[in-house]
Amino acid sequence: MAGRVEGKVAFITGAARGQGRAHAVRLAEEGADIIAVDICKQIDSVLIPLSTPEDLAETADLVKNAGGRIHTAEVDVRDYDALKAAVDAGVEEFGRLDIIVANAGIGNGGQTLDKTDEPDWDDMIGVNLSGVWKTVKAGVPHILAGGNGGSIILTSSVGGLKAYPHTGHYVAAKHGVVGLMRTFAVELGAQNIRVNSVHPTNVNTPLFMNEPTMKLFRPDLENPGPDDMKVVGQLMHTLPIGWVEPEDIANAVLFLASDEARFITGVTLPVDGGSCLK
Repeated sequence: MAGRVEGKVAFITGAARGQGRAHAVRLAEEGADIIAVDICKQIDSVLIPLSTPEDLAETADLVKNAGGRIHTAEVDVRDYDALKAAVDAGVEEFGRLDIIVANAGIGNGGQTLDKTDEPDWDDMIGVNLSGVWKTVKAGVPHILAGGNGGSIILTSSVGGLKAYPHTGHYVAAKHGVVGLMRTFAVELGAQNIRVNSVHPTNVNTPLFMNEPTMKLFRPDLENPGPDDMKVVGQLMHTLPIGWVEPEDIANAVLFLASDEARFITGVTLPVDGGSCLK
């Protein structure tokens, strides 16, 4: 079924690589034009290398190759004014906004909550929770102005539905995303704007496949690799997998963005290989 979001425009954060890139390409394949933003620089508290301008440029090329138009901007989602300027410019170029995918997120820390540093906490909440709120706040006026309703998808996590040790600030932020989703769904429903959240398990992206995360998963090994992580990852799921691919999440985002989900709102949708059953 081609053209599931034909003629629509999607605003996607964290679009330079990983899940955000997959969302941009998948929606473009199905007919959408894309407003894509990413920070494209490092955050001090994050040990994992973050996206680069070259990553965002590659996303732009992939979207164009998929048949979509794209407007890009280097934006920190903690900066509301910059977010608003980016989405305003994209809507001026493409003429409308129908879909928001608040996807940008970070991972940092690894301590228990009582030992988590304040900068780690502040950056995590700033990006993974406040940034989601600011993304929706920046984009919603354009969906309302169009008068055609729309779909908003917030990226939470399995960690937004249950707790894990040593990632308490992440778990708190991702639980908070569920609260944002449900409140926006209630407040915007009368304008035919649907709001849902997706809850991925481990995803094969740079934010998961990196040395600090591998050591968090396998502290018993000096130099763990993906195969070592897979052993632990399989224990987290009922299906025999260690992780999913970004395209698996993108397919869920596409469904929620499309008219196939026209009466689905306020839903927490796990893409988790059965992780929530454990």
